[in-house]
Amino acid sequence: MPEIVVLSGKGGAGKTSVTAAFAAMSRNAVLCDLDVDAPDLHILLAPRNSRREPFVAGHLAAIDPARCDGCGECAARCRYGAVSAADRDRFVINPAHCEGCKVCVVLCPRQAILFTPRTCGVSAVSDTRFGPFVHARLDPGAENSGRLVALLRQKAKALAKEQGRDLILADGAPGIACPVVSSITGASLAVLVTEPTPSGSHDLGRVATLCDHFKLPTAVLLNKADLNADEAARIEDACRDAGRPIVGRLPYSPDVTAAMAARQTLPEYGGPLAEALAEAWANVLNLAAAPKPQRNPF
Repeated sequence: MPEIVVLSGKGGAGKTSVTAAFAAMSRNAVLCDLDVDAPDLHILLAPRNSRREPFVAGHLAAIDPARCDGCGECAARCRYGAVSAADRDRFVINPAHCEGCKVCVVLCPRQAILFTPRTCGVSAVSDTRFGPFVHARLDPGAENSGRLVALLRQKAKALAKEQGRDLILADGAPGIACPVVSSITGASLAVLVTEPTPSGSHDLGRVATLCDHFKLPTAVLLNKADLNADEAARIEDACRDAGRPIVGRLPYSPDVTAAMAARQTLPEYGGPLAEALAEAWANVLNLAAAPKPQRNPF
């Protein structure tokens, strides 16, 4: 089944609003929010009947006071400053500073340090008015965002197969870091949302280069296209030279803010922008359904 990921090289380009609009126009899709560090697609989708699971990744060290004799070896060996003296004969480990490297566990002469699995966040499968929704939230400062993204994609594919869905639509994270890499590997199409500003053009180039590295087909959606005609023309020329189709050009509109305040997607809110998005969505579906050249595995 096609897997479409909506990305942007920078935050604030309109990626999530576009994804929510596409979700409203999809007919038989599994929806997914892969921005696990700062998820916000749920604000517009209003999930309900959530089935939640803790996300466990890595380990966390903790001192067993019944075994600890206060030798201080753990504090001397810890390179992250996670171990401190609570009093003269007792040490504690700050979980916010512990990196789970296991040095203190291995080197403790009394084997007094526990090494328990660390809960880093929560994942969920929910119902929405547009279909099933797979989403998650990583705890502040927690790591393994790429692993959590991979877990969400696995859940989305299994759910789509189980329910006979014919499309996976995902809202990716902004930028080009680990969660974005985990979002695009093996996907069918990346829709790159950008805006006609110097930073928008620059960051579009970065995320497009990343997609090219993984041989992922891309298409560009130019948001707020009428705010800077010269920069919009430069972006369109660059896309044409690189062979990236432009699936739509959206004008600036206060309807975006009004729809967001009403917790509605743009197709639900209506207006000229909804019509432009419908045309863009049709173009995206045509690209996602187009046959792809076979990838060389070597």
